[in-house]
Amino acid sequence: MLMKDKVVIITGGARRIGATLSYKFAEAGAKVIIADCDDVGGNQVALNIRKKGYEAEFIKTDISIELDTQNMANSIAQKHGRIDVLINNAASKGTHKDNRKPFDQISVEEWDTLMGVNLRGTWLCCKAVSPFMKVQKKGKIINTSSQAWDIGYGPWLHYVTSKAGIIGLTRSLARELGEYNVNVNCVSYGSSIEEQFIKKPPQHEDLFGTVLFLASEQSDFVTGQTIYPNAGAYLH
Repeated sequence: MLMKDKVVIITGGARRIGATLSYKFAEAGAKVIIADCDDVGGNQVALNIRKKGYEAEFIKTDISIELDTQNMANSIAQKHGRIDVLINNAASKGTHKDNRKPFDQISVEEWDTLMGVNLRGTWLCCKAVSPFMKVQKKGKIINTSSQAWDIGYGPWLHYVTSKAGIIGLTRSLARELGEYNVNVNCVSYGSSIEEQFIKKPPQHEDLFGTVLFLASEQSDFVTGQTIYPNAGAYLH
């Protein structure tokens, strides 16, 4: 199996795309660690994976809190002896029901809370796992962006800005970690079947192949890049 015995952290792995990635990486042979602030969802996904005979565990983690990310990384490294892959999947789309609002109606609290998860949280997780990857002289970090930043989607300025920031974070971090043989890349999700070249309704499973490639040794010569698994909905 392509990811046999690889220790893979998936943030936001308790639901939606994160849960799908957790199942699929476990099936590919990885030791999956679900890092999420959702106790119930995270434990349930891990339990379901183990029931199928694969390896998974849950660690409660609020990625916007530095101590949480440090404890997560330290406990994983202590138990497994290594950290091979970090998938920064966790994200917030806003703290209120009506999160898509004109930029001048976004409160400072909303802005800071969303940035705390999407941008600071991604940075903190990278910061927490990188010491172990440096020692190993090997590692894969996969960040998550969105078509929202590419097309200037709005009104949703705080979310769009956070996802644009992920691209800069990816490129700069790839340069800093390159000497340690650590690859840092990004996937930018999003599609609309009306615009797609491939007229197939998008499913979470369709994203797995791209993420798997970036997590595996098949992508050892790829870093600082953003890949767009969107069936041709828009071109970059």
